[in-house]
Amino acid sequence: MSHPSLVDTHAHLDGNRFAEDLEQVIQRADDQGVHSIITVGCDLESSRASVDLTERYPGIYATVGIHPHDAATVTPQLLDELAQLATADKVVAIGEIGLDYYRNHCPHDQQQKAFRQQLALARQSKLPVVIHDRDAHDDVLAILREEKAEEIGGVLHCFSGDIEMAKACLDLGFYLSFTGTITYPKNDALREVIRQVPTERILVETDCPYLAAQPWRGKRNEPSYVVKTAETIAEIKGLTLTDVARITSLNAFELFGVGEVDQASKIAYRIRDSLYLNITNRCSNRCSFCAKFRDFHVKGHQLKLDHEPDFDEVIAAIGDPSGYEEVVFCGYGEPLLRLDLVKEVATWLKQRGIKVRINSDGQANLVYQRNILPELEDLVDELSISLNAPNTADYQRICQSCFGDEGYDGVKEFIRQAPTYIPKVIASAVTVPGIDIKACEQLAEELGVEFRTRIYNEVG
Repeated sequence: MSHPSLVDTHAHLDGNRFAEDLEQVIQRADDQGVHSIITVGCDLESSRASVDLTERYPGIYATVGIHPHDAATVTPQLLDELAQLATADKVVAIGEIGLDYYRNHCPHDQQQKAFRQQLALARQSKLPVVIHDRDAHDDVLAILREEKAEEIGGVLHCFSGDIEMAKACLDLGFYLSFTGTITYPKNDALREVIRQVPTERILVETDCPYLAAQPWRGKRNEPSYVVKTAETIAEIKGLTLTDVARITSLNAFELFGVGEVDQASKIAYRIRDSLYLNITNRCSNRCSFCAKFRDFHVKGHQLKLDHEPDFDEVIAAIGDPSGYEEVVFCGYGEPLLRLDLVKEVATWLKQRGIKVRINSDGQANLVYQRNILPELEDLVDELSISLNAPNTADYQRICQSCFGDEGYDGVKEFIRQAPTYIPKVIASAVTVPGIDIKACEQLAEELGVEFRTRIYNEVG
């Protein structure tokens, strides 16, 4: 049985607790799909040892840095040695660095100085940073901002803050990494943070040999156990383990350059048990919340098309559709801009008994200057239409329709007419700040359709 490919982005494999069975530990990880592991330096000795491990094992990568516990050891000479270590081929970050006001092994001013010095080293080395933050949220954020860490990039490892802290870190362009602690029964607050954070900004780690997930709590942690953390994130997010593995592996690749990412699924891509079809990147709206204006990733899939696929290309990308609960025309564009292709592919799918859904901005009748809904009858089982606002002004402010104010009226009329031709119609709205979601729900009811809220990721 093959396992989804995962990256353990934070481990400590250099210590005595792995001295006797490191090869078996790495093999167990590989057997569980954990093919890449980043082992993290905490002082000069562990940084050297971590770099040595990268030379012995193909799937091992390293970081080099001085933990805040050892901030007092940071000298110009030591920084020079770290800089030299950072030039090794498989060193992917400076870390772990930061502040620890829980143990207080070093005075705060020494920790802060060492933190700033190593942020400067990361900038010099052109490497991201791995941040340790324990009971020091305000000072960590202040230093990251003052040192313009958004230009460096990095991750808050073993994230322990609240949602406000999470948003502040994401605003800086940082990732958040989670350990087995999210599996602990009393850790509801951290699970709630995960629920609200964009999956595209999440990494998984073990921090082994520490912080083993609940089934192994109190025992030595190891990289293979990162699967349990990924499974828990999948459960929280309503995704599959395969989804979370794909997304977090892409995130690790984007930040650290670790692992390999399959980006072949630009036209047809799977999320949960649905197959989504990406047939155009064009749209009649330019929504302020659309993630494609940051990048074209959706749940670990890269959806930027180099051309618009024809019927044969779409069918080839679908393959055998019988294994999916539904096929959804969605992607990173408005699918009904390619109405003829939608009808052709939907006909092919319905001949095979497949449920068909379309996600639309609801402006197709304006595009074609006719009512196109009768053309979808018997081809589409479900139509999800983005309402997004309770009035014209708000709609145009956040969706910026190319039809101007006429766009919103067109959407409402499309929603009103759709149930005549489509068995299930849903109006949706994104929880953009300033939008009255209750009013959107009431309007959907007046238009005679179901309503669904889509969570707005303010950052990420």
